[in-house]
Amino acid sequence: MSIESVNPLNGEVVRTYQPYPAELVTRKIRQSHQAFLSWKNTSFSDRAFCMTRMSDILRKRKHELAKLMAVEMGKPIKAGEGEIEKCALVCEYYAKNAEEFLARETVPSSAARSYITFNPLGVVLAIMPWNFPFWQTFRFLAPGLMAGNCCLLKHASNVPGCAIATEEIIKEAGFPDHVFQTLLVESSAVEKIIENPVIKAVTLTGSTEAGMKVAQKAASLIKKVVLELGGSDPYLVLKDADVPLAAATCAESRLINSGQSCIAAKRFIVVKEVAEEFIRLFKEEMQSKNMGNPLDEATTLGPMAKKELRDQLHEQVTRSIDQGAECILGGEISPGSHAFYPPTILINVKKGMPAYEEEMFGPVASVITVSDEEEAIQVANDTSFGLGSAVFTTDIERGEEIAASRLNSGCSFVNDYVKSTPELPFGGVNQSGFGRELGTYGIKEFVNIKTVYIK
Repeated sequence: MSIESVNPLNGEVVRTYQPYPAELVTRKIRQSHQAFLSWKNTSFSDRAFCMTRMSDILRKRKHELAKLMAVEMGKPIKAGEGEIEKCALVCEYYAKNAEEFLARETVPSSAARSYITFNPLGVVLAIMPWNFPFWQTFRFLAPGLMAGNCCLLKHASNVPGCAIATEEIIKEAGFPDHVFQTLLVESSAVEKIIENPVIKAVTLTGSTEAGMKVAQKAASLIKKVVLELGGSDPYLVLKDADVPLAAATCAESRLINSGQSCIAAKRFIVVKEVAEEFIRLFKEEMQSKNMGNPLDEATTLGPMAKKELRDQLHEQVTRSIDQGAECILGGEISPGSHAFYPPTILINVKKGMPAYEEEMFGPVASVITVSDEEEAIQVANDTSFGLGSAVFTTDIERGEEIAASRLNSGCSFVNDYVKSTPELPFGGVNQSGFGRELGTYGIKEFVNIKTVYIK
């Protein structure tokens, strides 16, 4: 069965790829292991040299790579250029800081000398999604390679061009052969790859269902896993919020990447005193976005990545309306072979509806009106997910206390939308996964934290 790159703007097949046969996959895994035996002994300065060159290459090829994303998964060209810039930044960040992050840590004990070392594990399999086809990959490979690991990438089947381009960039930057390789395979091949004894760990960004399968397989083989999974991020708008700021920020977050982001705002929990004003301003912000061809620089909202995903989202909207939600914007599909879905707002969302319970992976906002702050916090935490959250209030001290102590999520923002940056650890709790990427914690996920004791 072939792997197809399909343009979500018009449904046209961009290019067809043949999956790698099993014997080629096995050979590439073996090559990665051989590369690791040398790469693990290279100096941080040598690794940083290649990593810094890679950041330069990313910036040089920024428009070309953004165009590739636009064609393969519908990301507006300006957003794609921003994604590549972010990839360059994470390369620079770990080139500069990895040696310090992984330096030996002396620990006083009963020994004459005792310390902790951080040694690479080996070959790590990265299973990455289509929604941020470069950023998701680079935020793993930058710390992974700087730590001395080697990486095999199984990318989403609808962005094979992005996967191949990533391998090309690695080679152009001067990294040794086979320290990073792309595996063009179907999802059905993943289990067999994890079984290979050369694979020492797995990182996956994707759906909760996919995470469960990978975690189960890896655990059966006692292999380390990091999972960044789905989310249904709650944004709390309290009665003392700057409502225009909240409405603008919430709309921006909800529509990032056409709403196809695990950390996009999804549930808007609004205290009743400001609900009417928030909904009015929020609707104005949502409907002001320019939906169109992602290659047009004026476009702010492209198509969804696949028609199937668009249709699944619409089914969730329809079921929510059937159960009593009111659609005040969008919610309709225009004719054609495209994958567009308009900015959509559902109000009167209640517990039990798909818009309350499920992840809505697209430009659909669920507005939930609550009586007070306590109910807002209760509703925010009434979810199986736990990736990101945000709270809007002019009482910064109170907002900080809610964010730090009362919202069950891997990250929580005050008066801003949730984002991932190289400096800060990123990940979730509950059904949103475990482990962390980025920051000092991310680079230490795939190392052997080793105690050395000298009597």
